[in-house]
Amino acid sequence: MNSNQEQNNEEVMDVQKTNSEEIKIDEQSIEIEDKYKFGWSNYSEITNGRFAMLGFLSIILIELISQKSFLNWAGIFN
Repeated sequence: MNSNQEQNNEEVMDVQKTNSEEIKIDEQSIEIEDKYKFGWSNYSEITNGRFAMLGFLSIILIELISQKSFLNWAGIFN
């Protein structure tokens, strides 16, 4: 039984050590990614992607609520 307990304790310590190392790496990468840079960067691509998703969702909601296509609703295609 002692060998099983020791093995379990070692596994728990390894998991805790791995988790603390992963957290340190994640915190460093977050600090680097969240800084604004001019031009093509991860930050701008993520921001543009989020706005595109919001725009697409709003078009779908408009079509569901108005029961018309977005182009008809906007007066672009009659």
